[in-house]
Amino acid sequence: MFRRHPTPEENVTMTTNNAQRDALAQRYGANHIPPMGPWNDVIATMMNHRSTRGFLPDAVPENTLETMIAAAQSAATSSNLQTWSVLVVHDPEVRKEIAGIANNQKHIIECPLFMVWLADLSRLNRIGGELAKPFQTLEYLETYMVALVDAALAAQNAVTAAESIGLANVYIGALRNNPQRVAELLGLPPMVLGAFGLCIGYPKPEAKTEVKPRLPQGVIVHHDKYNVGDIAAQRADYDATLLEFSKRNEMAAGTWTDRLVDRAIPVKGMGGRHRMAGWLRSLGFPLK
Repeated sequence: MFRRHPTPEENVTMTTNNAQRDALAQRYGANHIPPMGPWNDVIATMMNHRSTRGFLPDAVPENTLETMIAAAQSAATSSNLQTWSVLVVHDPEVRKEIAGIANNQKHIIECPLFMVWLADLSRLNRIGGELAKPFQTLEYLETYMVALVDAALAAQNAVTAAESIGLANVYIGALRNNPQRVAELLGLPPMVLGAFGLCIGYPKPEAKTEVKPRLPQGVIVHHDKYNVGDIAAQRADYDATLLEFSKRNEMAAGTWTDRLVDRAIPVKGMGGRHRMAGWLRSLGFPLK
C-alpha cells in the first residue's frame, strides 16, 4: 500500500507544532497546556524566558546596550511622557554594595552588564521649572504609577531583545530593600526611584535556568466579569508542578501556596518594604 510522505511544508508545520507544545508544557505543565494558536520566533523567545543567577564574565556583544535601549524605547509609554530612565552601573564597589542591599545576590557583581531601571519624574519636574510652569500632576500617586508602569514595560522590551540574541537575565526587585541608599549610591535626584535592577550576560554552563511554570490560564483569564470561582483544584495541580520544579532546580522545596504563606502573611516577608510610602516621600514623591 502506498504511503505518502509528508511534504517539506508539512514537516515544518509538525516541527513548529511540537516546539510550541513543548514550550507550553514547560510554562504550564503537561496537564494545563492551553489551545495552540499563532506561533513564531518572537513568541518562542518570550515563552522561553527564565531567570539566570550565574553569569560568565564574557562581555556582551558590542552595542548590545544601545540595541536594548532602542527596544525599550519602542515600548508603550503613557501619553508619551516617557517617565523612565535607566542607569548602567560599572563601578564594582557600587555593585558590591547594591548586591548587599539585595540580599547578597552575587550575580549583580559578576554579570557583565548591570542596569538599574528608574521610575523618573525628575525630568518632567525640571522641564516644568525651565518653562516656569510647574507640572501639578507630578504630585499625585497616579503619575508615580505611570512612571513605574513605563519602566516595567520598557525593561521587558529590553529583556526580550537581549534574549533574542542569546543573552540571559534576571531582574533584581530587592533593590527596593533600601531605595534611599540606592539613590545615594547612584546620585539620583529627587523624584527618581531605582525601581528594579537587571543583570544581563551569558549564563554559566552550570547555572540552573529551567523555565518556571506559571498558574494555569484558567486561573488568570476572566471574560466580561471577574470570576472568583473555585480554583482549589487548579492551585493544587500548580503546587505539585512547582514543587517538582523546585526539587529539580535545587531550590528551597515548597509549593506555591507555601511561598504565599511565607511572603504574603508576615510583614517581614516584605524585606522592610512595608515602609515604602514613607521612603518614597523622602525621595521627593508627594503621592497625593
